[in-house]
Amino acid sequence: MEELWLIIKFLFLGVFQGLTEPIPISSSGHLLIAQSLLGVEIEGSPTTFALLVNTASLIAVVVIYRKDIGRLIVNGLGYFKVKNEETKRDFMFIVYLVVATIPAAIIGLLFQDAIDEHLSSILTVGITLVVTGAALWFIRNLRGQRKEGNMSMKDASIIGVAQSVALIPGISRSGATIVAAMARGINQETALRFSFLLFIPVSLGGAVLSISDILTDENFSSLALPYLVAFLGSLVASYFSLLWFMNIMAKGQLKYFAIYCFIVGPLVVVSWMVLG
Repeated sequence: MEELWLIIKFLFLGVFQGLTEPIPISSSGHLLIAQSLLGVEIEGSPTTFALLVNTASLIAVVVIYRKDIGRLIVNGLGYFKVKNEETKRDFMFIVYLVVATIPAAIIGLLFQDAIDEHLSSILTVGITLVVTGAALWFIRNLRGQRKEGNMSMKDASIIGVAQSVALIPGISRSGATIVAAMARGINQETALRFSFLLFIPVSLGGAVLSISDILTDENFSSLALPYLVAFLGSLVASYFSLLWFMNIMAKGQLKYFAIYCFIVGPLVVVSWMVLG
């Protein structure tokens, strides 16, 4: 019975992370809420769990954007042989993705431990959810016209800085990058595509940095089944959540996520004050 409950709990956490990863409400913040307010703790290594569920989300992103990824690879490499408008556009898009990855990589390496120690609290999440909501509300009616062929190095740098801010729990990574892109006049479709293709190198980088922790996880063998269940739950949930979010973006309904953050953020702060 205890083992069954463990599997159910890991399934819940995996699905919970998968549902919240693609949408702009901060999956890391909501996992903290689940653990702090619902009393759902992660047995074993939190690093191993985070790597598995994030890798599952990564696979979902790759599957959904597989055609874009294939085109970028072919045209990006083809640019060195045939220089035309299409190959140049896709080559520069790859360059912008690399540039946008740098700020979060640097800040993560330098300050991730400090962020985890001082800012991974339920109070921080409550406050930063309100910040996320305000940012989403700010760009809710923006309808930019710039596509990927009209992006610039400045756009990539600003989006990259926005992504680094999302290292703070409660600041949504997808929300921060989409807000930054749309505030720069980039259209919704391109902002969404850039945000999730940018998730790929960030997720891969995090996986590489976490390998040593996983290899030393003494509970990995005993928790293999719960870990697998969490992985599969996150994979399926991430896939359908991202498809749903793409539909929301197409309809220009980001305001509903802002309203959600405005409601949940203060409730989390009040809960922290009441429960201590």
